[in-house]
Amino acid sequence: MDKHLMEEIQHIALSLFNKNFFSVYHGSISARISEQTFFINSKESILNELTPNALVKLDGNKRDYRWSMATEDVQIHEHIYEQLPNAKYVSYTMPPYATAFSLKHGKVLPQDYYGKQLLGEVIVYDPKNFDTWLERAPFEIAHFFETHESHLLLIKGFGVICYDRDISEMAKKVSILENSCRLLALSATL
Repeated sequence: MDKHLMEEIQHIALSLFNKNFFSVYHGSISARISEQTFFINSKESILNELTPNALVKLDGNKRDYRWSMATEDVQIHEHIYEQLPNAKYVSYTMPPYATAFSLKHGKVLPQDYYGKQLLGEVIVYDPKNFDTWLERAPFEIAHFFETHESHLLLIKGFGVICYDRDISEMAKKVSILENSCRLLALSATL
């Protein structure tokens, strides 16, 4: 694996973990390396200590044993890469304030400067039936991104899927959303 790419993924994964957006075995991050190939964390990886061995290289044209080693979110990442040629990085996080906010609201209307300027209105996607969500998620998430201009999707009770061409921009969007939701929650108690 390219050393620079590995360092980028490690740095962002550690940052997201430290902000409590990933838990020990919950969440995923991936990077596309060619049209059909991408790296994604394994299901056994701990996202604050990503090593080259914790990432699995997958080829969309070749289903082999490595696909079973990847995180359970692998199909979400795969469908985003298939449907969105501009996606270079994808993450699935569960930031606590944004996820909690999604339980009671249909959209996020940031009131802080950065939230308003960089995100604007954020739709909360309701998956409705959680019993079938993991089967439907890859298709519904990719379809949402195809039909909306957003690179960020807040899913009710599930978390945030985000993609971008730049890994730092991807992490920034998730962080700004979380901060906006935290500020909205804190302002509601005043």
